[in-house]
Amino acid sequence: MTTTTTHRLETEIENLICRHVAAQRAAAAAAIERAFASATTAASRTTRRQRQAKRTAAEPVPVPRKRRQGKRRPSTEVAGLSERLCEIVCANPGETMSFIASQLGASARALNRPMMKLRSSGRVRSAGQRQHTRYFPMTSSKSGTATR
Repeated sequence: MTTTTTHRLETEIENLICRHVAAQRAAAAAAIERAFASATTAASRTTRRQRQAKRTAAEPVPVPRKRRQGKRRPSTEVAGLSERLCEIVCANPGETMSFIASQLGASARALNRPMMKLRSSGRVRSAGQRQHTRYFPMTSSKSGTATR
């Protein structure tokens, strides 16, 4: 009786393991199919416009727009803006770019390049990060000599 019970138990365990392995194989196969399906979907996105063009051959195919190039400011304009920027920084040391921009009537983004020129030339220093950056003059406004 013990032998038949043990034999039956072994058979049930083997069947359970076989079903478990089969379920794991099916799950792995499904995961692989999903991975390859998403890869082919990504690849087919590049040809979607071509397929649409074939379907609607009578209609003109929209041409993708080129990226707009910003206008380059002349160096004289950047230099003039740098001078005005330096004057405001000397008059208001420790102010943020948003305050300085409001004084000049320009956007903070438009003042980025002139401020970089002032900093690289050593006329202005900055302290802080991102929107909390404050700017200080490195020269006195009257004598033009460096202060430390």
